Amino acid sequence: MSRLKKALAKAKEARDKQPEPVDASKTRPADVPLVRKEEKEESRELAHQPLKPEYTETTVVMCDPELLRRNKVISVCTEDEADRLKILRTQILNRMHDEGKNTLLVTSANPGEGKSLTALNLAISFSHQFNKTVLLVDANIKSPAIHKYLGLDDGPGLSDYLLDRASITDGLINPGWERIVVLRAGTPRTNSAELLGSTRMQAILSEMKERYPERFIIFDSSAVLTSADPLVFANLVDGILIVVEAERTTKEDLAKVMQMLQNKPIIGTVLNKLPE
Repeated sequence: MSRLKKALAKAKEARDKQPEPVDASKTRPADVPLVRKEEKEESRELAHQPLKPEYTETTVVMCDPELLRRNKVISVCTEDEADRLKILRTQILNRMHDEGKNTLLVTSANPGEGKSLTALNLAISFSHQFNKTVLLVDANIKSPAIHKYLGLDDGPGLSDYLLDRASITDGLINPGWERIVVLRAGTPRTNSAELLGSTRMQAILSEMKERYPERFIIFDSSAVLTSADPLVFANLVDGILIVVEAERTTKEDLAKVMQMLQNKPIIGTVLNKLPE
């Protein structure tokens, strides 16, 4: 036998001795599935369970229902009012459907046009979703309002954290409803634009966005035509909602706002305070 034939014969013999690949599905008993039926059903059931976070580092304060009613807070609003907020919430989610878009800035042209109450009611509407939590941040450091609508006491909050005079948890409040936390603005400051544009603010915003994937974050800001704060924040958020007051906000003011926020992520406007 030639050397070539001998080499071919040895190679064939070596191949014949190699074990065949094992099919993992054939090594288990036929009556044992790869994933147990019970585990599948349990996972499916858990996926549909409402989120019920436990607030271990957040102060829980039960708000006065009568005060909420006077302040037109949605938790005690009529069904029609709640439905209108649901429609707005759905429109916002549709506009911010891309993965990772979870920060919304609520602002207006001028003070007193209803942006703070809109931000609060919108946050409550978001918390009614079973699979979402919401963080409402009062970023109107010059003139905080969110805590007043809820009847909360003054206390430390965002501004104090940005000046390293309090921890972020010192300003976190759960107003007695599931899936919502409010971060107070804290001590009013005149240098709000500098604080909101600081690296410390960018760091805490990144932490807010990334820590909980199911969280949606809403920022209440000051008015565009009277403060630089919204212009600073416009570079940090995924979407901007502009509140327009019926029969008060002028076309000229709205045009100025649109020009100042040009190329920023404006997702739309909401008409507020329609006459009945």
